[in-house]
Amino acid sequence: MPLIPVILWTDALVFVLLALALGFGIYAARHEHLRAPWRRVLRSPVGMVTLLVLGSYALIGVLDTVHVRLRLEASASSAPNAPAQYAPDVMSLLDLALNDLRTQQEKTYSAPFATHLFVKEAIEQPDGSLSRAYPRLQFAGNHLRDPDTERAADIAARTLIGALKGLIAWAFFSAGWLWLLARRRGASLAQVAAEIRAGRTALPWRTALITLGVLFLLGFIAAELAASYHLLGTDKVGEDVFYQTLKSVRTGLLIGTLTTLVMLPAALLLGIAAGYFRGWVDDLIQYLYTTLNAIPGVLLIAAAILMLQVYMTNHADDFTSLVERADLRLLFLCLILGVTSWTGLCRLLRGEALKLREVEYVQAALALGVGHFTILTRHILPNVMHIVLMTLVLDFSGLVLAEAVLSYVNIGVDPTMNSWGNMINSARLELAREPVVWWSLAAAFSFMFILVLAANLFADVVRDAFDPRLRTVH
Repeated sequence: MPLIPVILWTDALVFVLLALALGFGIYAARHEHLRAPWRRVLRSPVGMVTLLVLGSYALIGVLDTVHVRLRLEASASSAPNAPAQYAPDVMSLLDLALNDLRTQQEKTYSAPFATHLFVKEAIEQPDGSLSRAYPRLQFAGNHLRDPDTERAADIAARTLIGALKGLIAWAFFSAGWLWLLARRRGASLAQVAAEIRAGRTALPWRTALITLGVLFLLGFIAAELAASYHLLGTDKVGEDVFYQTLKSVRTGLLIGTLTTLVMLPAALLLGIAAGYFRGWVDDLIQYLYTTLNAIPGVLLIAAAILMLQVYMTNHADDFTSLVERADLRLLFLCLILGVTSWTGLCRLLRGEALKLREVEYVQAALALGVGHFTILTRHILPNVMHIVLMTLVLDFSGLVLAEAVLSYVNIGVDPTMNSWGNMINSARLELAREPVVWWSLAAAFSFMFILVLAANLFADVVRDAFDPRLRTVH
């Protein structure tokens, strides 16, 4: 077997989360009252575009979640029946796909699309003298004989080649999708294509295909250029910034999703219980989240991370690799963020449950002797789901930004783990250089901005689709 799978703690939670999402999707598809709001989300062009953008981020995150250890080649002196030996390094499928970007490490800084280092060095001349100049990069642009005259034309040519590959891949994908739609509807391929071009379909397939075309173009162009250049430059130790940015996607998604998974049950159960039962139950829950809010969140997170650091230092033998240490710290950070972030949603659900408890159909159910559990699940919970979904998506955006802030003050994810926060933290000293090294900060900011913007726009669409007061008859 050339590789062996490795499941980290966060990997297992991601797989559980994917299974829950798949199960909910199957359950919702069988119930019209759950299927109808999601249909409204998909019918919105903004919802379709943001869903595809978030899906592209999720694809990168899933590829970076499947971890393996590669099998080492047997030496000539090893016995024929000796057990297989595997490398200690834990790598993901994304690492294997981007192996060239991961291994082609330069000496130090280089700008995007550069062919020379960003700083001058003493270079020995053929006559033995020394001169200060910008050395050539070892990997980027090494196929060019004269970078000053050939680089611009080569970048343009590779951009066109990448765009052509992206268009071909998009054309094949679009043709396959049109064939599936035509087969499902029992119509001709030309008829379905004409309806999509005119925008007469129930779902905005024209918008979806255009968005996919843009994503295909950007992806193939980036792949073509990254094969010969450092697309976003290199950092202080010569690592490719584009590779670091893609690796940081998983960290941002995990901070947002796993923290949500931790805080949702507590916020949902306690918030609805406080508003529905009132009395001493409401007083106890209010006292709980008021006390928790009185503790500064940053101090609580810092204390928890320092305690974890002490534990890992005293039990270093329990961790076979740096990846496992960083993964445990990421998991612990998600747990602490979940403990400190459920109070806001709990307060919102309490206020909504207080209002819903007094409506006529709930009072009628109580008068008829319907059980509390049935009232909570059939009358209260469905009418607060729009608040839950909207808050979760907005909290996701805030948690992605919170990771950057926490890593900036060195209480976030492990410094050895790729994250946008660590990139911004390392870029703060680079901004003081002359000339300024700006590309690490720009790369982290751009990818984080697109993710947060897409999540916020998607939250607006979800709110409009799930809020009972905004529903219209279709």
